[in-house]
Parts: sequence; structure tokens; C-alpha cells
Amino acid sequence: MVIGLDSVSPELLERFRAETPRIQELLRQSTRTTLRSCDPPITVPAWAVMFSGADPGTLGLYGFRHRRAGSYDRMYIPTSATPRRPMLWDALSRVGRRVAVIGMPPGYPPPAVNGVYISDFLTPDTAGDWASPTSEVAGLSQVAGGPFFDVPFRVDNRREVAAHLMEMTRRRWRVVRHLWDREPWDFFAIHEIGPDRVHHAFWKYFDRDHPRHVTDPELERVAADFYRLLDSEVGTFLDRVGPDVPILVASDHGSQAMEGCFCLNEWLIDQGYLRLKRPATRAGQSLEESEVDWPRTKVWGAGGYYARIFLNLKGREPEGSVRESEASDLIDRLRRELEAVRRPSGEPLGVQLFSPAQVYRSVEGDPPDLMAYFADLRWRSAGTIGHGAWFTTENDTGPDDAVHSFSGVFAYRPRAGSVGRQIPTQSILSVGPSLYRHFGLPIPDFARSPAIDLS
Repeated sequence: MVIGLDSVSPELLERFRAETPRIQELLRQSTRTTLRSCDPPITVPAWAVMFSGADPGTLGLYGFRHRRAGSYDRMYIPTSATPRRPMLWDALSRVGRRVAVIGMPPGYPPPAVNGVYISDFLTPDTAGDWASPTSEVAGLSQVAGGPFFDVPFRVDNRREVAAHLMEMTRRRWRVVRHLWDREPWDFFAIHEIGPDRVHHAFWKYFDRDHPRHVTDPELERVAADFYRLLDSEVGTFLDRVGPDVPILVASDHGSQAMEGCFCLNEWLIDQGYLRLKRPATRAGQSLEESEVDWPRTKVWGAGGYYARIFLNLKGREPEGSVRESEASDLIDRLRRELEAVRRPSGEPLGVQLFSPAQVYRSVEGDPPDLMAYFADLRWRSAGTIGHGAWFTTENDTGPDDAVHSFSGVFAYRPRAGSVGRQIPTQSILSVGPSLYRHFGLPIPDFARSPAIDLS
């Protein structure tokens, strides 16, 4: 069994230790470690990395939004069909093992498995095909009592977010218990998106060191209340699980307080790399809404937890302006100039700039030319323009308190009452091989990271 807690770091489990007694008990009986997430540490692709053993480049998964090749403004959201390598549940299904997967991203449309697959938080609101087989939808809807995929969280009304978040979590775990009771599954995996949402929406209330801390006695309790609810749901579920069922508690990445956004395209405009025919008419204007002078543009970027940077290459882009022979010098110049950028406080921004080929075994799908992290991800990348400055204190896509970190959770309990131990930090790429080995399946060639020693 896998209990997947989105965006939870070891530090967060320690912060909410008093609210999570059942989870803490599970950890004490487990082989546990800090799990170093993938590059980039984002929900999509990180869960797919975990359950395949392949890196994001090999999977062709670079984040929540990808640019279609040969286009300046056509973007797409990855689906369950996007990964270029199979997941563990595909391999288990092929050998006749029974699997139940609840919400693991990317999971829409839900893939066919030998069992049941329930779609993920990227499921469209109007979708009626969110379970595979689709014959499960009506019955599972009745069990849940309402939608349980996600909640709007980048909104101003945080009290409404809190209420919806709690109800979503209760509904999801009703479905979890219902499915668990149906049959003796060989593999059972749950993805819980709630921690990620509570971090994004409530970090500045529960953390007095947050750069935009707000004192609100009601909202500062939401995160603790959520972890208390989560622990109760996990504990109620574990009471139904036999003592000899091996359990893995894992997270895709961690979370940390967001310091602000670096407005990449504003900076590129000021440096002369990105040219507009007319200035932006409002703050937060996207490039898709803007009149970009593409024949005179050399570089543009996209926002998110990290920056995706694209070169306007001749022969590749519709109105390319950069010759292939110029690309290397251009990248070197970008690196030097970005490394010189300083935050509003006067400190260096702290830029890590690299190409996908530098960090992945293979580069497939629709990758950016360059990837950039700012201040160890504490500063997001803003792709919009019209801000009149290189930095903003708020996310340009809506109110947000948190960003991601590389530190995830891994805790494997072989059976109830086991003696736990702490082991050195492991890579998320090692989880897939470990699970293949657990099931006695051959480890695929694309999953070459060493398995974690669970003996």
C-alpha cells in the first residue's frame, strides 16, 4: 500500500507532530529517509518519476504546462498518456496483479488497469469519465457524496477554501475505505492533494517567519486542523488494514514559504532579449495577450515554480531570430546576467540555470531550452508582464503562500510493530526500482537508479 502525501517534507511532519499521532506511529516503525525530489520538484512530473523510475526528461514531463513545438503561445496540460514510459501499475496489470490507484497524477483520463484507477486533481470539472472502468463512476460518486478531486485554492476567500478542503478530504477517504474493503488488492495507492493546498493557501497564517505573515486566529489554525483531520482519516483507514500489509508513506516533494516572484519576461524586456510592438496595458498581462515583436525577440520565458526559457531559434520557431551558432554564446551571456540579478533586499537572487540535457538521461517530448531555479525555488518565476518591476511579492496567477522544495518523505513499514530506522537521503528515482524489486518484477532499463535497501 502507498499513502502519497503531496508536498509534505520531513520538516512539516515534525512541525505538525502533535496533530499526527497515527502517522508518527507509522514513521517510527518504518525505514525512513528524506527523499530528494526530481528536477523540477513539481507534482507533475514527480509522482510519475516515483512510480516509473524514469527521470522527467525520459518521461517527457516538465511541469503542469508544456509549450507545443513550433508555437509561441499554444500550451497544453499533460495527461495520463503523456509519460513516455510505463508506470508500475501498468507492469503489475500485465502480469495479472490487481491494482487500485486513487488520484495519482498525471491521471486523466484514467488509464486502463487490472483493477480500478480514479483520476487526479487535473480532472476537468465536467468530466464524467474520471474512473476506469467507467462503470465505477456512478457507484463511487454515491460513496463520495460529491466531488473530491481538488478545490480552488489561489483565491482571496481563505475561509471558503478551508471548508472545501476539509470536505474534499473526507470524501476522498470514504472512497479509499470503500475500495479497500472490496477485495485483497496486490497494490493499493492513494494520492492526497490536501497538504499541498493547505500549504499554498495558509502558510502565511501558521508560520510567523513567513515574509508576509498575517495574524488571524481563525486562519492560523487551519493547517493544524487539516493535519489533525488527515491523521484521523489515515488512522481510521489503517484500523481496517491487516498488520502484515507493507505500507509506504511518501511525498513527491516538500514545501516552503514563498518569498515572491521574479518577473522573468520583464527582465528579458529590460535586457533587450524580448521585444514588444506595444507596451503591456495592465499588470499581469500574459505574453499570449501581448503584441510580441517576434522577429526581434531572442529569448522568452514561462512562469511557474521554476522558469522555462526558450530561444527563438531560426529554422525551429516560426519567426526565429537566433542562429544555431549563436545559441551557446547567448546562453553564456544569459547566465552571467541572471547571476548578477539582486533581490529587492540587495542579496543575489541566486540563479541556477541549466539545460535539460545536463540533468536527464534522455530528453523527450517538448522540453524548454533552459531551466532556472531562483533562490533554491523560494522565488517563483512570473511569466506575465506589465508589473513595472522585476519582482512582485505575490504570485501572478493568484494569492499563494508557498512554493516547493526538494525534500520529500519516504517511510516503508514492512509490517505492524517493525523496528524503524533512519537511513541517508535517497533519490525519488530509486523508489520505482525498489517497488519493482518488492514485487519480483524485472527493473526496466530506463530505471537505473539503485533500489533503496529495505531489509
